[in-house]
Amino acid sequence: MNVATVVDDLRAESEELDALVAGLPPRGWATPTPAEGWTVAHQISHLAWTDAQALNAIRDPEGFTSALRQAAADPAGYVEEGAAAGTREAPTDLLRRWREGRTWLATTLANLSAATKILWFGPPMAPASMATARLMETWAHGLDVADALGAEKNPTRRLRHVAHLGVRTMGFSFQINGLPTPETPVRVELRGPDGAMWTWGPQEAADRVQGPAMDFCLLVTQRRHRDDLDLHAEGPVAKKWLTVAQAFAGPPGKGRSPRGVVA
Repeated sequence: MNVATVVDDLRAESEELDALVAGLPPRGWATPTPAEGWTVAHQISHLAWTDAQALNAIRDPEGFTSALRQAAADPAGYVEEGAAAGTREAPTDLLRRWREGRTWLATTLANLSAATKILWFGPPMAPASMATARLMETWAHGLDVADALGAEKNPTRRLRHVAHLGVRTMGFSFQINGLPTPETPVRVELRGPDGAMWTWGPQEAADRVQGPAMDFCLLVTQRRHRDDLDLHAEGPVAKKWLTVAQAFAGPPGKGRSPRGVVA
């Protein structure tokens, strides 16, 4: 998919989240979200911080290497501090910073050559891949915000980008958990929000993952526990994958506890 299409969808996903938080009173920004220790402000701050990191990686690759060194020294702490920084701002300032940063990033990505490789905390990314990753994060953190505010986040066709990234990161999911990269192909068949079937991998593959696209996206972003999702896996590689899947860079996350179970 070309970068312009992904960037347009990234803008739409961002605007949907923006509509959730734009009218919040200051106390609303302090609402706890399902991510342990993170409020609504943490969620938006994280998105603003990551957008700024991506812009830095594009505009100043040499300077970005210092961020990579800091992240390598303390990955979790580096991300936590980035999220916490925005909570010390007035909500209006944080919202403005997020809006400005995401606008600059979308415009920059749309104007880059498709062959550009952008340094990142995981493998280097092409502009379309970076836009996809930003959309995935916006959707996932937006879901946390929606859950916190009791809002309904309906699935859209934009989920295909999240699902695609989830499939593309299968090997990374194994590697980051200290497991050998599987050579066995996996067929993925997901039912989109409109009932269309989205597929990846060879049709004849013995290992398979099937289910609703929404559930697959919830799994690879670690927003729901595997036991709470209607996903079916056949074959040892597919079954193992669903226990370690993550579409985001960085160390393995804690994930979420099954519903009804306190972490």
